[in-house]
Amino acid sequence: MNVPLTFAHPWALALLLLLPALAFLRGHWGKAPAMEYSGLSLLGKLARARKVQPGGWLSALRYLVLLCCIVALARPQKVDTSTQVQESGIDMMLAIDLSPSMEALDYHKPNGDEISRVELVRETVGDFIQDRPNDRIGMVAFAGEAYLMSPLTLDHDWLLQNVQRLRVGLAGDATAIGSALATCANRLRDQPAKSKIIVLLTDGANNAGKITPIAAAEAAHALGIKIYTIGAGSADVAKFPTRDIFGRVTYTTIPVDIDNDALQKIADIGGGKFFRAADYDTLKHVYKEINTLETSQVAVKHFHHVKEYFTYALYPGLLFLGLEIVLANTRLRRVP
Repeated sequence: MNVPLTFAHPWALALLLLLPALAFLRGHWGKAPAMEYSGLSLLGKLARARKVQPGGWLSALRYLVLLCCIVALARPQKVDTSTQVQESGIDMMLAIDLSPSMEALDYHKPNGDEISRVELVRETVGDFIQDRPNDRIGMVAFAGEAYLMSPLTLDHDWLLQNVQRLRVGLAGDATAIGSALATCANRLRDQPAKSKIIVLLTDGANNAGKITPIAAAEAAHALGIKIYTIGAGSADVAKFPTRDIFGRVTYTTIPVDIDNDALQKIADIGGGKFFRAADYDTLKHVYKEINTLETSQVAVKHFHHVKEYFTYALYPGLLFLGLEIVLANTRLRRVP
């Protein structure tokens, strides 16, 4: 990592502005040379002179000394800052229903536009993941079967890419809620996290799979896993897109078949909470509420490693000072 050079006392650099002014004043109002000549005609010209050549070289060295000292006073340094974050200890599996009914258009955005259940789920789950940067999160998609879309990971960018790949039809037809819970629990069972959570979202009732939702919930509870359940879909019937024999999109209505009682019981067994998301704003709020209920305790430690560079200016300044002293008393010694 390329750390930029900074100054601990940047105000000291303003003293550099005094050097040109000092050189100007010294050149115009320096001491007049005191040299005696036998000819009086030369005195007027001599009185007007303010410098001699040796003094010019010595003055240049003195200004270099001052420049180096001012830079050293400003303390050039490189500060490498690092942050150590203690993980929250929460592992979370998201179970997302991708049965065909998730294409129903029974949600409406604030501007009135229709949005399918699966589109809204992609949007809200993405926001939920971004709000929990310190948790390991995995994802299971299910319909007639349950498939692991992502193992537990802190690579949320990669996880968000998988969220955007959620499409109806990836996991077949039907709704295997028990299988989804069992798959999530199996991924969490051997993890050392202090808190393990399953967030299940579905818009239907369990009608597939060899494991019943209640049995899967009880097994998850025995493993110390908390379960939140979300029922997605409007309260009565939903608008559903279909295609005719010519490939044209037509719309029909389908009943909303959410087993609220079963989802409530699953949440009760898992020590979590059941949410009914019948509209756009409610589903958005559900994930925000879960985010509030399962807060992450994150300990952050900041470390600063400072590398000083003032010696790179101080040592040359001392060298120039020594050179000035030597020259002033030897080769460039001035006549009184």
